[in-house]
Amino acid sequence: MLQTNWVVRSAEVEETLAAGGPVVALESTIIAHGMPYPKNVETALAVEQVVRDNGAIPATIAIINGKMRAGLSVDEIELLGKEGAAVPKASRRDLAVLAARGSMGATTVAGTMAVANLAGISVFCTGGIGGVHRGATETMDISADLEELARTPVMVVCAGAKSILDLGLTLEYLETQGVPVLGYKTDELPAFYTISSGFGVDYRVDDPAEIARIFKAQLELGSRQGMVVGNPIPEEFAMDRDYIDAKINEALAEADRLGIKGKDTTPFLLDAIQKATAGKSLEANIQLVLNNAALAAQIAVEYSKLGPI
Repeated sequence: MLQTNWVVRSAEVEETLAAGGPVVALESTIIAHGMPYPKNVETALAVEQVVRDNGAIPATIAIINGKMRAGLSVDEIELLGKEGAAVPKASRRDLAVLAARGSMGATTVAGTMAVANLAGISVFCTGGIGGVHRGATETMDISADLEELARTPVMVVCAGAKSILDLGLTLEYLETQGVPVLGYKTDELPAFYTISSGFGVDYRVDDPAEIARIFKAQLELGSRQGMVVGNPIPEEFAMDRDYIDAKINEALAEADRLGIKGKDTTPFLLDAIQKATAGKSLEANIQLVLNNAALAAQIAVEYSKLGPI
């Protein structure tokens, strides 16, 4: 853990980490860019509560007035939710600029991992990771999330990679970078809105305690990579695979027609899919994040029992 004045932990997070207790990092892009207000704030607070209900302390991460904050107040979450897309998305490349300018920033998966690592937090919960975009063989559009996983020792609990991506190439990239992909009670990589993707994970693990032991062993072996834990969306909230794939393809075609590229692609696609599914995809998104928060907290509790590296 790097000591720096740019990173500020809330008193609760500070005390919990000092005592060796369980903390779960949470991203803030989902608040500012992932959902409309006030649903974004309601969801963020609900996710924090699920973490607490499962025995850990939540640390929502964002940049507030140039400081990397690990643990936000309700007012700060409300501010992010109201400001919405006006808040810059903050990946690793953006952190120094936003900090030096005293700006706000909503951290992506990559940005949250970077700050969580600086703050000494090992377990992070999100909805779905970014990855290799469809058509990347020509566009080279590959999410910074993958490179962050390759160099930052933080576990990411997620519902797999977002199904708008090329999941096969995403897994190939992670394999090349030495990032293990575990499936929680599943042999397949979850595909965000759907339980299955047709692509296998590296290992299936059915117990949060074993996941914690594997991650600690990985760190003790000197690995600097992160770890992906794929946790399928609960079956009652999962969407039909053929149905959602058709909506994704329609959204991809529209993004191509409008010339939308780079970091604007994912929020555009998620919004387009939400509208095309009459809000069903948004509800699925909320439920999978809540499900991931419960598992992440359970893993964090078990990880805290293993003691320091």
